[in-house]
Amino acid sequence: MSLHPLLAIIDAPIIIGILVVGALLFGADKLPKLARSAGQAKKEFLVGQAEADEAAAKAREEARRRAETQHADVMDNVQAGSMSGEAIPPPTPDHGTPSA
Repeated sequence: MSLHPLLAIIDAPIIIGILVVGALLFGADKLPKLARSAGQAKKEFLVGQAEADEAAAKAREEARRRAETQHADVMDNVQAGSMSGEAIPPPTPDHGTPSA
């Protein structure tokens, strides 16, 4: 059973109906308390989400720094070997390492 997209739209009459039903179920004096606690829960959720986003950004930055450091170390070794002036010829079948 699939919902029609028009049924997913919540407009003013539906919101008013929900508030009326809420007032009948919980009483008019409890609705502000429920709304306040819902607002506090949303605020706490947003604070937690911001903290998680900040921790993820720090982890990404740390991983990027580690990757750059490792890449720089590898490139230093490559440049040091190529700048030493040694010309190493490729191995040939006739002149391998001497056997013991």
